[in-house]
Amino acid sequence: MKIVAATGNQDKVKEIREILRDMDVTVITMKEAGLAVEPEENGTTFEENALIKARAVAEKAAESEEFRDAVVIADDSGLVIDALNGEPGVYSARYLGHETSYREKNADLVRRLAGVPDEKRTARFACVIAAVCPNGEILTAQAVMEGRIGYEERGENGFGYDPILYLPEYGRSCAELDGEEKNAISHRGKALRLMRQKLMELEER
Repeated sequence: MKIVAATGNQDKVKEIREILRDMDVTVITMKEAGLAVEPEENGTTFEENALIKARAVAEKAAESEEFRDAVVIADDSGLVIDALNGEPGVYSARYLGHETSYREKNADLVRRLAGVPDEKRTARFACVIAAVCPNGEILTAQAVMEGRIGYEERGENGFGYDPILYLPEYGRSCAELDGEEKNAISHRGKALRLMRQKLMELEER
C-alpha cells in the first residue's frame, strides 16, 4: 500500500512512519509525490480541515499514474484550552500569524492564563486523521491527549505547543517525553493507531 501524507511537516511524517512501520506500506509526503497543494483550510472543526487537505491531495493523486492507487491521509490537530473558550483550536497553526515563532505563541498563551489556578488550566491536544481511499471511501480517526497549561516552556524534545502542555500523571511536559513515550500517549499517536487498524481492515477486504 502506498500512503501519501498530505503534509510538509517532517515531524508529523516521522511519527506516521514510526507508527505504521509494522505494516507493509510506503509513506511519502505530498511534496515527494509531486502532489503538493495548498487548499484553504476554512473548516470550523479539525475533521473538516483534515478532510479538506486529504481530498485536495487525493484529487491530484487521481490524475497521477504512479499514485492513483495510493491512500491519502491528512491530519488536523491543535491545542484546545478550556479557560480560553477552546482557543487556539483549529487556528493553532495560525495563532498570532504563521510567521510568529512557537516560542512567542507559547509565551502569549501562558501570559493570557496569568492568575488562572491549576484546576482551571485544563487543556488538550486534539487530532483528527482523515484518509481518502482510491475508491473514494473516507476513513476518519480522532483522539486527544489531556493535560494542563504549564507556567513556562519545559523540554526540548517536542515541537509546537509541546513545551507548555504539562501532563500531571507523568510530571512532565510533552516536550520532556522521548519519542517512544510521546508516540504511545500522544493525540496523533493514538489517532494513527486507530487509523492503522482501519487501513489493515481495508487491506484484508
